[in-house]
Amino acid sequence: MSSNLLEQLRKMTVVVADTGDIQAIAQFKPQDATTNPSLITAAAQMPEYQEIVDQTLLKAKSDLGAGASQEDILTRAFDRLAVAFGLKILEIIPGRVSTEVDARLSYDTEGTIKKAHELIAQYEAAGIAKERILIKIASTWEGIRAAEVLEKEGIHCNLTLLFGIHQAIACAEAGITLISPFVGRILDWYKKDTGRDSYPAAEDPGVLSVTKIYNYYKKFGYKTEVMGASFRNIGEITELAGCDLLTISPQLLTELQGSTTELPRKLDPAKATAMTIEKIAVDKASYDKMHASDRMASEKLDEGIKGFTKALETLEQLLAERLKKLEEKAAVGV
Repeated sequence: MSSNLLEQLRKMTVVVADTGDIQAIAQFKPQDATTNPSLITAAAQMPEYQEIVDQTLLKAKSDLGAGASQEDILTRAFDRLAVAFGLKILEIIPGRVSTEVDARLSYDTEGTIKKAHELIAQYEAAGIAKERILIKIASTWEGIRAAEVLEKEGIHCNLTLLFGIHQAIACAEAGITLISPFVGRILDWYKKDTGRDSYPAAEDPGVLSVTKIYNYYKKFGYKTEVMGASFRNIGEITELAGCDLLTISPQLLTELQGSTTELPRKLDPAKATAMTIEKIAVDKASYDKMHASDRMASEKLDEGIKGFTKALETLEQLLAERLKKLEEKAAVGV
């Protein structure tokens, strides 16, 4: 009997679970796992995780003391919740978990560095070495500069919301551990911009973007790993077989597991090194120029930051409502 697509993929690519659902991670047993504010918000609303949410809220309130504002409690609670889910995930997986910095700090280099230090400190207080954590940061110029500082301190980073080659090159030059180019979101933009309903997998704009980045990295010997993310269908995944890592939702992992067709390797470092590729120098001025001229990358980066910010605000509202209920229970001695 032929092995399924997921088994075949694992022979050439590190498979990462793109979810905050701990049960799904336990089911698929990926090497690594990634989370983001949207995924944490979704997981926090599941009944099976209410105990984690409640404990996190009460601990945040206790840490800050009686005079703390609700805003401070909720900010502390979100960070602690992201770490709490990360700790649960690390009990299951052998590798690393990605934990995201507040999207509202995406253009704040110093704020991002400070927040990363706080997240790492929480993990280390729980006995987790920083080598098992990837700090997720948006691929703004300011975010890349923050990640460069963190990498020099031995804190590994995952640069997310990455849509353009200029972002990828800037990350590689900064010595970033890993990047997450967003395949599906690129496809979404092109479908909307062109009016097309679909693209063949081999012509998918997101697939082509990640392929270009992968080949560029391997051609010039960059150590930064490429992790394709944000998939819309398994065709996008199979076209990137051989990529360093792919982070995949539970739904698409299930589809891969259910198919036994042959999976040829599409991305290969040996082939990339033989390609003729022009090296591009990226500094602040050229980054800004390339970003401004790439409508898709500039629009999707801005949209992604706003989307993650909205998810954070939604989660903070949920946490505020939950905290109120816990306080009411405590007041009546329940």
